[in-house]
Amino acid sequence: MRRFRSALLGLLFLMLFLVPQVGMAALNDNILEANPAVAVSTLKTAISLPQTKLLGNNQLTNVRWLVHNDAVEGTSKLRLVIDTKDAVRVSSKLDGKTGSQLVIDINGAAVGKVDDSVTLDGKIADKVRFVKKDNNNSQVVVDLSTMIEDSNYKVFTLKSDEINKKTFRVVVDIDKVVPKIEYNFTAGLRNKVIAIDPGHGGSDPGAIGANKLQEKIVTLAVAQRVQALLEKAGAKVLMTRKTDVDVYGPNASAVEELSARTIVANKNKADVFVSLHINAFTNPSVGGIATYYYQKSKYDMLLADCIQDNLIKSGGLQDRGINAAGFYVIKKTQMPSVLAELGFISNPDEEKLLSNPQFQQKMAQGIVQGLDAFFAQAAKKGGGL
Repeated sequence: MRRFRSALLGLLFLMLFLVPQVGMAALNDNILEANPAVAVSTLKTAISLPQTKLLGNNQLTNVRWLVHNDAVEGTSKLRLVIDTKDAVRVSSKLDGKTGSQLVIDINGAAVGKVDDSVTLDGKIADKVRFVKKDNNNSQVVVDLSTMIEDSNYKVFTLKSDEINKKTFRVVVDIDKVVPKIEYNFTAGLRNKVIAIDPGHGGSDPGAIGANKLQEKIVTLAVAQRVQALLEKAGAKVLMTRKTDVDVYGPNASAVEELSARTIVANKNKADVFVSLHINAFTNPSVGGIATYYYQKSKYDMLLADCIQDNLIKSGGLQDRGINAAGFYVIKKTQMPSVLAELGFISNPDEEKLLSNPQFQQKMAQGIVQGLDAFFAQAAKKGGGL
């Protein structure tokens, strides 16, 4: 019976969005640099039906959305429908820099009279914005609540049907990405399980400075200091490597090596994961500290902010801020995770600092203080995804 009700609700959901609606009020009332490679945006072209002749006076005419919750499967989907006067061609891609924006180009229709911005559910997506490209083309930007992958969304078109009074439609389906773990953090470092990942190692030296300092040597030295400070505070530390070795083993592929690091954290159910790296750039004057996160939950950005803030306080280098990125180790770990770039080995001054044990200790202290600040703030959020 539950499966029958779910199927019926799904049918009603489909019917609701395949016919034009007037306005959105009713719906809204009911639903309230030289670091590891970043994921590259993939362009998707919507599967369009044969009606593809584009007319010069075409425009977007209406926007509506609804969230469908499947009680049986435990999944949620946001459907966004954009009506147009006539046929359009569409393509879409996820923003490669942040991973938290879906950009849809609509060719053959101006923005028209739709609102510039529409507020969405806030759990799958925060809002959708409509941008004029020129008199015949427009762009739709969906600000997502969490990062998604290409497999988590679909964009397609439906042709007009004069008999049933249906206009041409652009349909966007976005699945809710549900974290595998519900977090309930408490303040303090005692009894926390913290995974520390010294970047590179073994056959992979990482970036190398002008004075031949290797990234893998610095990351391990700082990680060992972090481990000592955390264990003194009562935390359990998981080191992805304790010496100068490949984590997976010799001759491993990049994915095998990175996956081996995430397995250490996931298998042992770490509370957080911190990967340590050193940056590099062709311009030797560029320097500073940056921290990267992948937004799997409401805690990833918070962890990055706490780590970055305390690294800057401890090290005194330029603050390059926190940035969203699709690095493998922070994307594939199941807990809040960050990748911290502790400076630029290509900068002679910073290379000298990074080789200094006193500076390495400052970096370690900044990381530990950042972790302590994170758990204190995360505890106030009251748990959840």
